[in-house]
Amino acid sequence: QAQLLESGGGSVHPGGSLTLSCVASGISLIFYRTAWYRQIPGKERELVAQLGRDGYTTYGDFVKGRFTISRDNSKNSLDLQMNNLESEDTATYFCHAFPHWGQGIQVTVGS
Repeated sequence: QAQLLESGGGSVHPGGSLTLSCVASGISLIFYRTAWYRQIPGKERELVAQLGRDGYTTYGDFVKGRFTISRDNSKNSLDLQMNNLESEDTATYFCHAFPHWGQGIQVTVGS
């Protein structure tokens, strides 16, 4: 059974950095289209970053070069490096390996 377990969330000041990690079990991420999504209460879930099986990456318009998605095949993990965080980045972040979802992890940006 596929499981995706996120870690690395928490609270940070504006301008700070966090790295989210998603470790997969039961599946090999290298064979999946993978992504990070986020959801703010009252709003729809939105794409943060996507990493295809071919290594092609896409990012949400709001990222503006601040985030980097990557995959560590040795750890079977999907990572999201987030720099220069803004209060608007406060959300629950979800790991996705189509069609599987992680439980989500909270990121809070505030002073």
